[in-house]
Amino acid sequence: MTPAINLAQQLKLDYQLHEYTHDNSAASYGLEAAEKLGVDGARVFKTLVVVTDIGTLAVAIVPVATTLNLKSMAKALASKKVQMAEPKHVERSSGYVLGGVSPLGQKKRLITIIDSSAQDHPTIYVSAGRRGLEIELPPQQLAETLNAQFAKIATVNS
Repeated sequence: MTPAINLAQQLKLDYQLHEYTHDNSAASYGLEAAEKLGVDGARVFKTLVVVTDIGTLAVAIVPVATTLNLKSMAKALASKKVQMAEPKHVERSSGYVLGGVSPLGQKKRLITIIDSSAQDHPTIYVSAGRRGLEIELPPQQLAETLNAQFAKIATVNS
């Protein structure tokens, strides 16, 4: 069990686990999850950690087929600017390894922004805390659990 699954069980969230065999040579963990689970990439979300101009860490949850728009994320956080956090900071603050960072059950609860496109789906998929394991749950339930806000923070890749 991962901290994400333990939290989902503890809070009695309406979730389903989906497991697949992770390929270490996959270029994108999120796109690999969408493909192996046979799910539209718009419903599979990646968990990214950013650092603000004052050094605060925050979580961005965006569809795997998109890119985090740093200006939009900064605006959502009422910050001047943000940048991607260093991998070692991500692993230290979350307790997860890259490619398996779940927004649920992180060691330290961070301010979280979920891309508003999540609200277009009855359920979305996020990492369950390790590569090859996804948790599917309603986006509103994820937001309530994390005390997260919805905002348009993703840019569609062309």
